[in-house]
Amino acid sequence: MPALTRRRLLAHFHDSDPLLAALVSAAGPYRLRPAPCASPFRHLAEAIISQQISGQAAAAIQRRFIGLFLEEPQAEDFPQPADVLQSSATRLRSAGLSSAKVAAVQDLAAQTLAGVVPDTDTLLALDDQTIIDRLTVVRGIGPWTVQMMLMFQLGRPDVLPVADYGVRNGFRIAYGLRRLPTPGELRSHGERWAPYRSAAAWYLWRAVDLERQGILWPRPALAGSRRKSVNPRRPAPRDVAAARRRRPGGRTR
Repeated sequence: MPALTRRRLLAHFHDSDPLLAALVSAAGPYRLRPAPCASPFRHLAEAIISQQISGQAAAAIQRRFIGLFLEEPQAEDFPQPADVLQSSATRLRSAGLSSAKVAAVQDLAAQTLAGVVPDTDTLLALDDQTIIDRLTVVRGIGPWTVQMMLMFQLGRPDVLPVADYGVRNGFRIAYGLRRLPTPGELRSHGERWAPYRSAAAWYLWRAVDLERQGILWPRPALAGSRRKSVNPRRPAPRDVAAARRRRPGGRTR
């Protein structure tokens, strides 16, 4: 399959969502290129290890984790599920894993040996939702983790991680909203981006980068608001109420 280009995305979004097309035009070429992982077990184990800690800390713990099983590991080496499952919690914790992560990694090993977590060839043949349903059975693996795997390892083109803060914040920025969209609002609006919702999410992450750099881009004027699932000019009702509590006489900006 040929690489997805910005020109192709602009042609797709031009009529369905001019605001997203304007962001795509401003943010530059589409650079999401999957980095395949030969082992779903390894990828998910690394995801568990890295949860809620810095990248530097995760890399250090991962090295110690691998060192529990391999004396002089090469870059492609990783422990086998059976070895992880047979290890004691105390031994795994000595690598720096929390009790919750030890339980999650051992459950991942068990689910891999049971075939719930498939090998790569089996995984590639499954549709996105089936992969999410199967892998979220594993302790410590939620939809977001699997969606990142679908986008960045499997190269699936139509994934929209609606609970991702960066994607929601990018939508707020790109569409001039006063608040973050709810996951449901983002999901509903994002239907018009299919079958390229992964690219839409990637560009919404870029919107956050552009704002941090102080870069503005022109937004096209839209006729009416029928294209917008979230009204960018009015706060949500709860925001109006909060504003009235803060300002005498119920006045808002």
